[in-house]
Amino acid sequence: MGYQWRHFNIVLCYVILSSGVWTWRTVLWVAIGWTVGISLGMLSCIYVATLHENDLWFSNIKEVEREISFRTECGLYYSYYKQMLRAPSIQQGLSELINDNATESKRTINLLRRMNIYQEVFLGVLYRILPIQAYLEPVYFYIYTVFSLQAVYVIALFITSWLLSGSWLAGALTGVWYILNRVDTTRVEFTISLRENWSLPFFALQIAAITCYLRPHLKPIQQKVVLWLMFLATLCFCLTWQFNQFILLVQALIFFTLDCLDLISTEQVTCLYLVQVSSLLSVWLLQFCNSMILGSLALSFIVAALFVKHFQRGLKTGGLAARLGKLLLHTVLVLALTFTINYLAKQALQLRSDEHIFKFIKSKFGLGPTRDFDASLYLCEEAFGLLPLDTFDRLAGTLLAYPYLVTLIVLLVMLALVTLANLCDSSAVGRPPKGRCEARPICMRADVAYNLLHTVFFGLLALGTMRMKYLWTGHMCAFAAYGVCGKELWSLCLNMIHCNTKTKLRLIRYTLPLVILCFLYYKFWPKLMTEVSELREFYDPDTVELMTWISSKTPKKAVFAGSMQLLAGIKLCTGRVLTNHPHYEDRALRERTKQVYQIYAQQSPEEVHGILRAAGADFVVMEDSICYERRHGRGCRLRDLLDLANGHIMDGPGDNDPDLVHATHPRFCESIKTDGPAYTALFTRVFQNKTFHVYKLKRGKKRAKADREPVAMEDRTQ
Repeated sequence: MGYQWRHFNIVLCYVILSSGVWTWRTVLWVAIGWTVGISLGMLSCIYVATLHENDLWFSNIKEVEREISFRTECGLYYSYYKQMLRAPSIQQGLSELINDNATESKRTINLLRRMNIYQEVFLGVLYRILPIQAYLEPVYFYIYTVFSLQAVYVIALFITSWLLSGSWLAGALTGVWYILNRVDTTRVEFTISLRENWSLPFFALQIAAITCYLRPHLKPIQQKVVLWLMFLATLCFCLTWQFNQFILLVQALIFFTLDCLDLISTEQVTCLYLVQVSSLLSVWLLQFCNSMILGSLALSFIVAALFVKHFQRGLKTGGLAARLGKLLLHTVLVLALTFTINYLAKQALQLRSDEHIFKFIKSKFGLGPTRDFDASLYLCEEAFGLLPLDTFDRLAGTLLAYPYLVTLIVLLVMLALVTLANLCDSSAVGRPPKGRCEARPICMRADVAYNLLHTVFFGLLALGTMRMKYLWTGHMCAFAAYGVCGKELWSLCLNMIHCNTKTKLRLIRYTLPLVILCFLYYKFWPKLMTEVSELREFYDPDTVELMTWISSKTPKKAVFAGSMQLLAGIKLCTGRVLTNHPHYEDRALRERTKQVYQIYAQQSPEEVHGILRAAGADFVVMEDSICYERRHGRGCRLRDLLDLANGHIMDGPGDNDPDLVHATHPRFCESIKTDGPAYTALFTRVFQNKTFHVYKLKRGKKRAKADREPVAMEDRTQ
């Protein structure tokens, strides 16, 4: 983690160097700013760590309970950290990850190529070589590292708002807002291993670097340093999250818009594009030439934008009508070339791993098939729905929404006026944005313009998909704080009432954030103290019983089938082989998952047995919470999605499409519990409790020696 702190200092040093004439008061003021920023980062880290401990009583529960608390895909990722620690050597651990045959039965996959787990590898190596084993348990080393990244996140947001406004009070307001709006800014305390919790701090660092790079009066040496910081932050962001390409696509569209509106120079937009390309290609190499990166829309768009920009001369010449026509043609050419390059790349690479994401997007807008199983899995989850309206109530309760909306509206109006002036002023072609800004009454700095478009683009993304709000709300805190403390907005307001003086401007910029901070302290400090004092305890006896039974009563090489979420926990807690898992970015795995899920469909025992045998399963785990699901409404329950995909009429009262037919067999997960002859001939119940039912598949005469181990039957139904 040391390198990122060194680069933090580079950005902070630039803040100091750009502040003008030095006095002892300036040094003291900046030193206080540094102290406040680091303190808020540490406070955020301690806050989420305390909530995690208090919610689970993590320090007092058993190891298996700690591992079960890593729910769904979190458990899968953490299992590779655990695997690195248990390997005889670092080299052996890496070899096992590169040639893994336990994550997907009957397949050998390169996990470093398929998944973004370099962070688990790095922490596993670090824990082995550091002399901390006697003082810190492996699980605490892991979770404290993730919580420490929250400090990095807050400090990066602090820097961004400081750079935009010129006052560290904006950074203080940003950090406080981030902490108070924890429900909407992060979910790290209960989803520790999620890839976004690793990547978003680096994304915030990258935004801070971009903001610094686009500031005026930056010296060439400073530009190079900031570009290197930008590259490292982008590289770490891309390396730690599989959805990096889609986020970089949105960011590339922002750069494209800034370029079209003549708000940044050609050199700047080219450097920004090249940073993205070099980061993506570096990750492509580190992930053993992962074809998803070469076939990404982000890479295709950047190549198309640079190509068209190079050959389309005179784009920014002529009158308003001529320039609008050229921009329209330029946009059409870039988009057409983007989709052409992307199509050809995917055909050449035979890439279909990311098609489920595009199916989801098409279905979300009503452009794709409504019965597609993969798309429906996403569409039926609340996290992939529209942003709930109560989000804005919570943001307004902390006074974040009001300055954010005012700042957004005012800057959008200013952006429209500046853009119109740029398009009408043909004499400004060739002049840098900084020179044009000095000659106009209303102008907009490039760094402000980027952050404005950033919050607009990612705000629209969050409104359309709730899970994406974490890309937006953190930056929203920095953007709103800039509106409260920024010089430009208050100067504009004071000019409108003809009373703009340095004293009044300074009084408003320093008084208003202090008043807001005092109000927030008075209103929310008691609530925070109450929240961190609430004590709960982990309680999931049925899952603990299941994991204990699997560990003690089944062969170590046994293969388990079941739901993706449960199997991730089985791999972490027991080390058994899986048929499928939650990392969904592989077409063959998605097909297998759909097949394994036929245990919850209306299928014959022979059909289900054949599917599970083809996947190599020895045991199948069925969950009552899925078989009799009530969390989703009719049409979104897993059994409904399977029925629709199979062309069967759904259970329960309600309408069905006319082309659906009645299934010829009852629902497997229900009927197998009757112990009918057709089921007992193929399956043997070996474990059950109030939540889970485990069946062993009966095999033919040819059986492996490992499969002859006896399996004890336990019936603990209460």
